[in-house]
Amino acid sequence: KDFNLTNEKDAHSSDGDENLERGNWSNKGDYLLSMVGYAVGLGNVWRFPYLTYQNGGGAFLIPYTLMLALAGLPLFFMECSLGQFASLGPVSIWRILPLFQGVGITMVIISTFVTIYYNVIIAYALYYLFASFQKVLPWSDCFSWADEFCSKTRIVSDCNTTLHGEIVHANYSFITSNNLTCINGTINYKPVQFPSEQYWNKVVLQRSSGLDETGRIVWYLALCLLLSWMIVGAALFKGIKSSGKVVYFTALFPYVILLILLVRGATLEGALDGIEYYIGRQSNITKLMEAEVWKDAATQIFYSLSVAWGGLVALSSYNKFHNNCYSDAILVCVTNCVTSIFAGFAIFSILGHMAFVSERPVSEVVDSGFDLAFVAYPEALSKLPVSPLWSFLFFFMLLLLGLDSQFATIETLTTTIQDIYPKVMKKLRMPVTLGLCTLLFFLGLICVTQAGIYWVNLIDHFCAGWGILIAAVLEIIGIIYIYGGNRFIEDIEMMIGKKSCLFWLWWRMCWFFITPVLLMAILVWSLVTFSRPSYGSVLYPTWGTAVGWCMIIFCVIWIPTVAIVKIVKAEGNLVQRIVSCCRPAANWGPYLECHRGERYSHIVDPKKKKEHEIPTVSAVVY
Repeated sequence: KDFNLTNEKDAHSSDGDENLERGNWSNKGDYLLSMVGYAVGLGNVWRFPYLTYQNGGGAFLIPYTLMLALAGLPLFFMECSLGQFASLGPVSIWRILPLFQGVGITMVIISTFVTIYYNVIIAYALYYLFASFQKVLPWSDCFSWADEFCSKTRIVSDCNTTLHGEIVHANYSFITSNNLTCINGTINYKPVQFPSEQYWNKVVLQRSSGLDETGRIVWYLALCLLLSWMIVGAALFKGIKSSGKVVYFTALFPYVILLILLVRGATLEGALDGIEYYIGRQSNITKLMEAEVWKDAATQIFYSLSVAWGGLVALSSYNKFHNNCYSDAILVCVTNCVTSIFAGFAIFSILGHMAFVSERPVSEVVDSGFDLAFVAYPEALSKLPVSPLWSFLFFFMLLLLGLDSQFATIETLTTTIQDIYPKVMKKLRMPVTLGLCTLLFFLGLICVTQAGIYWVNLIDHFCAGWGILIAAVLEIIGIIYIYGGNRFIEDIEMMIGKKSCLFWLWWRMCWFFITPVLLMAILVWSLVTFSRPSYGSVLYPTWGTAVGWCMIIFCVIWIPTVAIVKIVKAEGNLVQRIVSCCRPAANWGPYLECHRGERYSHIVDPKKKKEHEIPTVSAVVY
């Protein structure tokens, strides 16, 4: 018997594991840091601070905290409990409700799309990291690559002045040649670009005019992309056993760098102006009357916690059955939100100094997304003493934040493959993981062409938006209203012990009403306020928008497709078939027999019963 068990183990499992077939985390620290690394990503650094100052400063923390409690945490706890209970990935977990198995496929496909472009962003960070190994940062001034619009300071174009007792309008060259002075409030400036902006567009991206002009592959970005995939492949070659150790560095060291940047930024002139702009000397409470503020808070929480991507289910599926997933969910969610707030102080202190040096208001140096990470912040860092050091630290932090999120996403894909083809993964886990990374590298090459940034933005605009919202809405409706919320709570109590009715009151309120209503509101709002995607001032062509819709349709089409296939394969009349597909599969329940108890004593061993197994769906997928 012992010999057979040993033969069933793979690189994913070890002698101390509870589940010898799938494997478990080596210890709880591996799991928690992997979850923190998955949840805490680039959005915490470049999106949350921007939303905070845009939506009333410190007042924004009120809707942000409420949305954490009402939408983020309930979904996070649900997914962690779901994965841990059945020890299955995001597709196979839908044994709980076979009719909705397409939701799991949608999650995995969206994660695949996102992982393609996410590693491209990591490649950008790698390029800047290598570029920081120079005595003078290449974006600190207008060098040979710059054009006539490049300038470190604003250039006056024209203004009003007093000439022979009369107010006249003249260009600035005339005013300086005649030793005249401009009247305050009448100065017009030439449209100029800072060196960091032109370096980003002209050197790093070699950006084309739009999606229509693909151009050539930018070879050094392609090499950086290859390196980033090599790092991911190396960290995951033994699955959770190797990635669980790597995250001790990739998840924790960014906090050290953020602290260093905060201390350095707080000592700079103008830092207080930046922090006051971030939080606000007097927060604008009236902003809370605007629906847009609440929508921004909900979407930020939703995407920041990475719910409905499949990753939380996949990572939790390697927990031991009686792990306290309730306390884990709260700890990870709170850590994620505190990190966002902390990162805001580190970012805005240095942006405040940049505004002070360039003699501009803070609002003119603050951007969101790519502009903050690769234009505004590098510009600010270039003005510091020993600027290469600070630049290296910042981009090393971005690299680590991106990598541990990427580790979890790839683990989601390999977990799905393992659930579909367990025997293959036992023998060929390393080749399958490396093959997957190789395939995704080639798929990502379109994103390192001269039009690459437009593709990155397009995938982010569509796939990381409505697809996830649709999956989340169906997930909570399926589990709470069809499978049964009370039944699901009983499943959780099998893992964490019996709890009082008062304990479950809040979770019932959220799961049964508040959270699904909020998700539906966000989804409808997003559809109603849809606008054509753009990157900066460049609008996407009609065919580009059509490609975006095709991507999102490809992601969600599996939901009705799999449901129809399940109904067709069921027995009885139409109503009986639908009812049958809305019942849990015969093999739904705890993975190991020792955990099934009386409630699941009837369970069919997955090795003996295959009708409801995921290979049925894999025939649809493949």
